[in-house]
Amino acid sequence: MRWQRLFADLQAEWEAEEVAAERAEDASRTRLEIGAIHLADRLGGAVGRELTVRCRGLGDLRGLLTEVGAGWLLVTEAGGREVLVALAAVRSVTGLDRGTAAPTGGEVVARLDLRWALRGLARDRSPVQVLLDDGGTSTGTVDRVGADFLELAEHAGDEPRRTAAVHGVRAIALDAVAAVRRLAPGLD
Repeated sequence: MRWQRLFADLQAEWEAEEVAAERAEDASRTRLEIGAIHLADRLGGAVGRELTVRCRGLGDLRGLLTEVGAGWLLVTEAGGREVLVALAAVRSVTGLDRGTAAPTGGEVVARLDLRWALRGLARDRSPVQVLLDDGGTSTGTVDRVGADFLELAEHAGDEPRRTAAVHGVRAIALDAVAAVRRLAPGLD
């Protein structure tokens, strides 16, 4: 009887050590997995949520997170105005829940970067306001997007891009772009 109690105690002690080791391993594995998550992946889990995105040079942008890409976010502000935000300009995000999207990898997704999104604006020919990370702004139409810059035909935001309306062309380094806000002719 005494030996059975001893064996039972040893068995219980061994099982407790196994459970503790598994918990420590799970916690370590969780820390490693979280350590591999990028901000874009974290924000991918928040698509459809109202967020406040604090950006270098801009302060807070508030709106519905509608899409996340490689190096950019699309936020729809109150009134339906879209703002393309350069992920590199993001300093913090509030309004998140605990959800995280599955990491978006792959060659195709990597090519859908900020330049790709800006080229979509260039094709669309919408007037935009380019918000720079130093607080500056420029208004006009994105004419083209290079490897590390965008070219903006500057004109009033309430006018469509016409040769007579353009008062200059500005090349803007992509690294300086914090966000690009789509303007609606006649409304801004």
